[in-house]
Order: sequence, then C-alpha cells, then structure tokens
Amino acid sequence: MAHVVDGPERLLGSTLSVLGGGHVAYGRVDGGPADRAVADGARALLRAGRTVRIDTGGQTDECPERLSVLVHVHASPPRLLVFGAVDFAAALSQAGRFLGYHVTVCDARPVFATPARFPHAGEVVVDWPHRYLERTEVDERTAVCVLTHDAEFDIPLLRLALDLPVAYVGAMGSRRTHDERVRRLREQGVTENQLARLRSPIGLDLGASTPEETAVSITAEIIAQANHGTGRPLSQITGPIHRPSELAGYR
Repeated sequence: MAHVVDGPERLLGSTLSVLGGGHVAYGRVDGGPADRAVADGARALLRAGRTVRIDTGGQTDECPERLSVLVHVHASPPRLLVFGAVDFAAALSQAGRFLGYHVTVCDARPVFATPARFPHAGEVVVDWPHRYLERTEVDERTAVCVLTHDAEFDIPLLRLALDLPVAYVGAMGSRRTHDERVRRLREQGVTENQLARLRSPIGLDLGASTPEETAVSITAEIIAQANHGTGRPLSQITGPIHRPSELAGYR
C-alpha cells in the first residue's frame, strides 16, 4: 500500500494498493497520472520486498506534480534454496536465516538431509534437486546455491535454475570443476546468456576456508548482486557509500 506523506494538499492522505501481480486493487492518488507513477514505483519495490520512501513525478507530462510516497510492502521473506546437504550448507543456512531468508536445504540422500543437521533451515527436503526446483515456487528475489559437487545432480539442476527468473544462481567447485560444468551445460543447450548468470566458483574472494567463512563469502556475493554492488573495498571507492538505487528518488 502506498501512503502519500507529502505533496499537493489535495493528495494528502491518499492511498493506493498494488498487488503482487502489478494491478491496482483499490484506492487512488488522483485517479490518473499520479496513480500510474506511484504504481510503477510500488511494483519495483514489491519485487524487492522492501519498504521505503520514493519521490516520483515532477519530470514528465504524465505526472507533472512531485510526490513523496511511502511504499509499505507486505511480502513474504525471500527464499534461499541450498542444494547439497553438506557442512557448507549448514553454515550457509544459518547465514541466510540471519539475513532474513526463508532457507530450504534439499538433497536426495535422506541420511544427510535431516532437520537435526540443519536447525537454521526453514525446511529440509529429501528429493532430487532439479525435481524439487521444478515444483517449488520461486521469484525475482530467490537465491539458488548449488553445493552438491556431483554432475549427476548439478547439471539438470543448473540447467533449470538458469532458465528461471531468480535473483542469483551460484555453484560451488574448483575452477576445473567449473570448466567441466560449463562444458556439460553447453552440451545440454544452455545458452551463453544463461551461463553469464552463473556465479561459479561461488562467492567473493575473501580468502575463505572454513564453512562459516565460505557462507559469508557466498552471502556477500548475493547481497552485492541484489544491490548492484561492486564487491570492492569501500576504501577503494569514491563517492557516497549508500548509492541511489535503480529507482529514482529511492531512499
């Protein structure tokens, strides 16, 4: 729901509700151009699952009046899908939960995929990874992390994940494993544009070695990609620390 907190007096107190599908459910700002401008900004924030204030209008004939709008988003937590019930998955599920993700750990081996081994996961699923990904719900905020180290699981899973509208797809492995993985994916018909989305080897270069350090490396890359960050030290970057988002007037 978007609440106008500043702007022309006749618009103060107006509300506009925008559902996840993008259409206006009820309410109005002015019944015309301002409705469209507010709804456009709200749609982007719905995809991000974030509550912020945005400034809109004042620059085009479509919405000539400048408005300050509070977009209050009611959205479920973003999902972190971790495939491979390994020690790294335990640390990653804990880090993901700390960041506000609903974490799912999936592995086809029931002896490893148990709630006791992954107490920080919202759910632990015993299934073939690609089969589970086919039937579960994902969106533009979902992060997919493949830690299985087994081509039998990796290739069908990544082939599917790279064709889905998710925020992040990463796969663990050495550079040699990565090269072989990419070769197999090409053989399976995965395009170069799809392969460009694959973060492999997974994570940022932090010199990580332990599962906990590796989890920080992976989640740092997820955050950087979601927020269009560079992953470079702030001490080596000029300009404001908190950069404006892709939304004009985002605060």
